[in-house]
Amino acid sequence: MARPRKSYLLRIPQELYDTYEAWAADEFRSVNAQIAAVLADAARRAGRLRAPRRESDEAETEGRHPAGPAE
Repeated sequence: MARPRKSYLLRIPQELYDTYEAWAADEFRSVNAQIAAVLADAARRAGRLRAPRRESDEAETEGRHPAGPAE
């Protein structure tokens, strides 16, 4: 199940958009995904956002092996 996402209109200078567009292409992302990744990284570094949970962490809390069901 996908997480809900908030739509938000962002107005930025063309030069900054062009910078993100090139950066996104370098990392095989859309401009939207690149901006979201940079914002999330900045929030994590500032201590405002927890690191995303990894599948292996979730598996351990549920008592199963990360690669599949417990045998």
